Amino acid sequence: MSDESVTEESIEPQADSEPVATEVSTFRLVATLAVAGTLAGLLIVMMNQHTKPIIDKYKAEQLRKAVYEVLPGVDRYSTLYLVNEALSLTLPEGVKESEYKRIYAGYGGDGQLGGVAISRGESGFQDVVQIIFGFDPETGKLLGMKVLDSKETPGLGDKIFKDQSFVEQFFARPDTPLLGVKPGAGKGLSNEIDTITGATISSKVVIDIINHGLEIWRPVIDKGIPSVPSESADVEVTP
Repeated sequence: MSDESVTEESIEPQADSEPVATEVSTFRLVATLAVAGTLAGLLIVMMNQHTKPIIDKYKAEQLRKAVYEVLPGVDRYSTLYLVNEALSLTLPEGVKESEYKRIYAGYGGDGQLGGVAISRGESGFQDVVQIIFGFDPETGKLLGMKVLDSKETPGLGDKIFKDQSFVEQFFARPDTPLLGVKPGAGKGLSNEIDTITGATISSKVVIDIINHGLEIWRPVIDKGIPSVPSESADVEVTP
């Protein structure tokens, strides 16, 4: 028996194999995205839990300093809550403090009321402008103003806290309600505040916030401010 010879010609060439298309499962894609989204969400929550107490503490400290700034001469203050349309040193049992509006009553070394500080925000040219201002209920005069938060246009709207000549007007004890006037156009009235050239809208917003805040709070304040005990855990004392 003769052996059959095998040559290259006798071997039929095999057809080139085509790449097999890998079909991605829709379920697998959705599951991957869901897992990634869950992990990202958990990271955000964990980061928020870590940073929120730090941010809250910082904001509380900035507010504390601002109260003393807009109430010159006071050395302690007490938080007063709006409860049933009246001011109260305490809140009803079991409620959330964040759900109640509040103001801050400042006292001098003699224990006399030195004024109240009111924090309020309204929409400005770019975003909400948040300020705090001091007010003397006995004389009706403004005691001071400080911008707590603002995203107004850099170089223009941010002059509401960078322009010292504008800010100082609020510490000159003007009468209320305030009246915004163009620089040089005032009549010498005791409640006039010169607006800022180039930032008229933002500066008028500050004036409006104060006037609107007094419209809301003055009737409440006029009902009476509760007496603060000489020793109270709610009283903040300057260092």
